[in-house]
Amino acid sequence: MIICSCNVLSDRHLRHAVNTADAALRNAKQIYGHPGCSAECGRCAHTMRTIIDEAYRERALACQASCPHGGTKDE
Repeated sequence: MIICSCNVLSDRHLRHAVNTADAALRNAKQIYGHPGCSAECGRCAHTMRTIIDEAYRERALACQASCPHGGTKDE
């Protein structure tokens, strides 16, 4: 789904940028800079923020699931 029509960025582009960037991409401005785009109208910023949050939440859950130290603590 196209999120930013000004730069033709899709939700897949955003998730890929979050998952492959050398440094953490935490906001729309950083996402725009990753593929060399720039913010134009800003109508997509809220949706981009939601997708960035979802991508990091998915990464955190995947990390917890594969962590040998994860799980519940014995009480």
